[in-house]
Amino acid sequence: MTNKILFIPLLTLFLFACETTLRPGQIFPPDPPPVATGFSAIEIKQFIDALPQDAVSDSAIHVVDVTGEYRVGLYGVYRPQALPSESNLHQVNTTEIYYMLEGHGTLVTGGEMINGVRASPTSITIKGTGIKGGVSRNFGPGDVIIIPGYTPHWWSELDADLSYIIFRMDPDNRIELH
Repeated sequence: MTNKILFIPLLTLFLFACETTLRPGQIFPPDPPPVATGFSAIEIKQFIDALPQDAVSDSAIHVVDVTGEYRVGLYGVYRPQALPSESNLHQVNTTEIYYMLEGHGTLVTGGEMINGVRASPTSITIKGTGIKGGVSRNFGPGDVIIIPGYTPHWWSELDADLSYIIFRMDPDNRIELH
């Protein structure tokens, strides 16, 4: 009888503890918790201004591992108006989000690559001379473009030199940490 009297309060205490700590579908933060990363507009501008001005530059500002699930990269891009643009198709699941800082241009997305060839024998990128049948849109400062992986894209016209940042969401952890 004494065991039964002790068992019931202990069972009640155990069930109460489970109720307050283990709820179905409850998600616990990773250990250690992730750390936020940030960059000021001044830091981003200084980074892009330091890129070569005589070539298309697309360089990592910072790439972080987000809780071991995927990586997110912040890239600075400078694209001079004087250089012809190639169309691109990245054969990966990585989504690119462009945030335009300076300049205006026409971006073609979708459609079919013209004269597409692999950038190098091991590259995930196919480069071409243009795109047939895509959607053309004019973009400028403050505009945002979301380009899913496997989507052809091409700056068909530039009204000025472009600078923008790219956020690359990499669910395959392919991008190197930086």
